[in-house]
Amino acid sequence: MSDIERDDFLKEMDEEMTVSLDLEDGTTVVCSIITILTVDGKDYIALQPLDDEGNAAGEDVWFYGYKEDESDPNKDPELIYIESDEELEAVYDKFDEYLDDLEFDEE
Repeated sequence: MSDIERDDFLKEMDEEMTVSLDLEDGTTVVCSIITILTVDGKDYIALQPLDDEGNAAGEDVWFYGYKEDESDPNKDPELIYIESDEELEAVYDKFDEYLDDLEFDEE
């Protein structure tokens, strides 16, 4: 699925789609899903942590690898920690392009 198709899909869904992440320290953080990006044939998800009221908790954006189980669409997608600095930099660049496209669409 292309970035545009994913973005259209996400826009058609509830505006504030969220995911709960269980962190290593035992806490759970609720994040809004900003978008899903494709870089070099791999999917990545951009998440923004939310506060207790459901508002953005700052300007942080978290990036993870994103993999769906194509054999079971009801199964929760897998989020994969990005370990490579080069891979993360490529995701940052793609996210910047996404933000530029949003800004262009608003004008």
